[in-house]
Amino acid sequence: MKPHRFAIALAVSAVLVSGSAPLAQQIDLVKVAAQKLERTVQLPGEFAPYQRVSVFARVPSFVRDVHVDRGSLVKRGQLLVTLTAPELAAQVAETEARAQAVVLQLAEADAKLVSAKTTADMLKTASNTPGAVSMSEIILAEQAFQAAQSVRNAVENSAKAARAAADAVKELASYLEVRAPFDGVITERFVHPGALVGPATAGVSTALVQIEQNNRLRLVVAVPEAHVAGIARGAAVPFTVPAHPGVTFTGTIARPAHALDPRTRSMMVELDVSNGDGRLATGMFADVAWPVRRTSTSLVVPATAVVSTTERTFVIRSQSGQAQWVTVRRGAPIGEMVEVFGDLRAGDLVVRRGNDEIREGTRLN
Repeated sequence: MKPHRFAIALAVSAVLVSGSAPLAQQIDLVKVAAQKLERTVQLPGEFAPYQRVSVFARVPSFVRDVHVDRGSLVKRGQLLVTLTAPELAAQVAETEARAQAVVLQLAEADAKLVSAKTTADMLKTASNTPGAVSMSEIILAEQAFQAAQSVRNAVENSAKAARAAADAVKELASYLEVRAPFDGVITERFVHPGALVGPATAGVSTALVQIEQNNRLRLVVAVPEAHVAGIARGAAVPFTVPAHPGVTFTGTIARPAHALDPRTRSMMVELDVSNGDGRLATGMFADVAWPVRRTSTSLVVPATAVVSTTERTFVIRSQSGQAQWVTVRRGAPIGEMVEVFGDLRAGDLVVRRGNDEIREGTRLN
């Protein structure tokens, strides 16, 4: 008698006849399940300061005093470095003198304007008496008044320009006191008293200090393309750091880039992390438990149901009592289950432990 290779039922046994000793093999069918896929994957992240700036001198000058050093905690507006520039003090005095001189010219122009107006008014009044003044005198007085008015306006504009120039130089001189732009910590000190500093346009571009805001940090995570569906602004995400083993911290998703890096096929996402106690530091690495969520339900089957050969990946479905190979693509693993994509529906029956020896068309009784 020709041996039977498989005889399969819904929860039945398959018998292989080999010689005179039959070997029974249990083959189970399970339903394809549909469920919301929520899981976490471990992604690396790196801390960056919420704000970081290198402070430069605004004007060419010499360093007189440095009031902070690396590790100094500073408040916004706190004096960091005092500079000295004798030529700038001379410019301040010069522009102030010019402004005062123009003010005096303006006072003189005002006096001449009042005199010209008074003369014109008196001539107009005298002209009411026939023959007292000639018309030419009245015209000349009016023209003198208009000329005095024009001179006064010009001097006034000059006074405004001189005052603006003096204020600009004084404001520039105020930059000789370098102050903190925000609350933070000094992470680098680059200069000492006596150093020549100034803007890059002056041929010197040495920074004075570097300050970072560390009471609030940015945790930067590169999220692979396959996991960007889990990005929800405002969601809390746990993470750990090697410096504090056994401690779990939490960050809030704040700034997804909304664009993938074409080289890594990942999206840079920033999490806001509160660091009031200072336990975290910029440059630290973090292990982030990133949430992965699908926007729709996923089909899942036991991982053992998916068969992979050199030609295809498939599951074996029971279709009208016969074995049917259905090509699928693996998705995310979920414990002993795996997400699959293919021509399947929730409730379809598939072989729990698939293998390529169950050929298509095999009768399932």
